[in-house]
Amino acid sequence: VDHQKADWVSIHERICQLLIPIRTSLPFLLSEKERKHGTEQLVKRQKYIIDLAYSTAREFVLGGKHKEAIPAALHALRFSTEVYGSNSVQLVPAYLLLAEASTGVGSLPEASKYLSQAQWIVLTTPDCGAAVQCKLQRSLGLFCTADGNFEQALYHLANDIYLASSTFGLKSVEASGGYFHMANVFFRQNKMDVANSLYAEV
Repeated sequence: VDHQKADWVSIHERICQLLIPIRTSLPFLLSEKERKHGTEQLVKRQKYIIDLAYSTAREFVLGGKHKEAIPAALHALRFSTEVYGSNSVQLVPAYLLLAEASTGVGSLPEASKYLSQAQWIVLTTPDCGAAVQCKLQRSLGLFCTADGNFEQALYHLANDIYLASSTFGLKSVEASGGYFHMANVFFRQNKMDVANSLYAEV
C-alpha cells in the first residue's frame, strides 16, 4: 500500500490517463498503413510519458524530495527502455537521476548499481556525446563525495570540468557546476583556500 501510494503521489496520478491508450493493443485486422500510424502514435505517447516522468523526477530531486523522485524516474527508465532498447545512451539520464535520488535517500548500493549501468552504456557507445559523459562524471563525483571517497570524487569532478570546458567553453555555466561541487569537496576536507578560490570561479 505504501509503495502504491508513493507511486501515485510521485507520477501515476499524472500519467494514469496516458497509460490507457498505450496499454490497449491495436486491433488485429488493420491495414499496413493503419498499423504503421498506430505504432507511430504509440511511440509518440511513450516519448511524452518519458519527458513528463523525467521532468517530474527532476523537480522532486531539485526540491530535496528524493524518495518521491524514485517512482517517476523508474517510469522514465522503463518507457525509455521500451522505446530505445536496453543499451541505448537515451537511458543514461534516467539512470543518473535514479542514482541521485537513491543517494539522496541513503541507498548507496542502489545508487552504485544505477551508476554502473549508466557507465557501461557510455563505455559501450563509441559516439557518446560529451554532454552525456560530462553528466556521468559529475554523478560519479557526487556519489563518491556521498560515500566519503574524496580523492575519487575530485578525479571525476575534474573530468566533468574538462569535458564541460572543452565542449561548452571555459566560462560556461555547464563547467561552473563541476567547480561548485569540487569546491564543496575541498570544503569538506577543510582546504578552505582552494575551496574559496573555486567558489569565486563559480
